[in-house]
Amino acid sequence: MTIYDAILLGVIQGITEFLPISSSGHLVLVQEILGVNTPGNVFEVVTHLGTLLSVIIVFWKDLSLILNSIQKNETQKYIIYLVLGTLPAVIIGLTGKNYISGLFDSIPMVAGSLIFTGIVLLLSQKFNEKDKPLNWKKSIVIGLTQAIAMIPGISRSGMTISTGLGLGISGKNAAKFSFLLAIPAIAGAGLVTALDIQPGNISIPTFQLLLAFFSALIVGIFSLKWLLGLLESGKFHRFGYYCVAVGLITYLVI
Repeated sequence: MTIYDAILLGVIQGITEFLPISSSGHLVLVQEILGVNTPGNVFEVVTHLGTLLSVIIVFWKDLSLILNSIQKNETQKYIIYLVLGTLPAVIIGLTGKNYISGLFDSIPMVAGSLIFTGIVLLLSQKFNEKDKPLNWKKSIVIGLTQAIAMIPGISRSGMTISTGLGLGISGKNAAKFSFLLAIPAIAGAGLVTALDIQPGNISIPTFQLLLAFFSALIVGIFSLKWLLGLLESGKFHRFGYYCVAVGLITYLVI
């Protein structure tokens, strides 16, 4: 892996992890197009750590508020909602790990999933934004869509935010819940991947790994802030056109 490859893949991870266009799908396609091979799983773990840190930085005030008010009933309820929203991904991720891993080798699957993501995003425009409260039932439903997003090409943020909007949650609160859910999701995915790493099989130079980490971190911060701004301006659904276009091009070209 060259320095250019490390930076490029880190940037792609930072952009696509939070924008509703599927990070896993884009990494599969870019590696296929460029013929880039990331031996082992250490590269994936490093870039996941970069995007994980970017979520923590952007939502630090929200996390601090939760920690400082943990004795309050409302905060305890919110933490329970986060746990409930995380459980589907944990259960499906552990039980279907081998099957899901196999999907990453299917370019047609990625293309179809991107088109599906695009359709969901475009439909989200039809949801009249309301400000209904989050509850345990909505948390589980949002969590189920996060679990579905383990399929390469289906966007985690796109599915969870669109589902939140469809359930009557405001764009701001849907995004907040989605990205707080991302913390255990990204951390868990990184941990599961890290457990498969064989110490003697790490062949990527440390410098390239650091470049990938900081690329994912810095670009992730800007991407996340940009997405939050687009949600407030009502332009979130526009990513749907991009996902459908990339999916169709993938079917026809790759």
